[in-house]
Amino acid sequence: MAKVSTNITIDAEVKRQAQELFADLGMDLSTAINIYLKKALAEQGIPFEVTRVAPNKDTLAAMEEVKKMEEHPEEYTGYRDIASLRKALGE
Repeated sequence: MAKVSTNITIDAEVKRQAQELFADLGMDLSTAINIYLKKALAEQGIPFEVTRVAPNKDTLAAMEEVKKMEEHPEEYTGYRDIASLRKALGE
């Protein structure tokens, strides 16, 4: 099989850590990338689940509060301008 050289741009620290990991596994970065690409071709997609980072508890609480506000807007006071808000705050 013919070999070709490919240039990619990656974070320097990620590269260093990956090289260390793969060296411990007995391979270099090039071999690891080739394994990944062959697996992606075999599965016809990314060979692992790609997900977002889960929101923390504060974000989840804020999201829940917004949901409640949308479901029951009559329970919340809204302000059309900063002057109305300041008046309600007694400023």
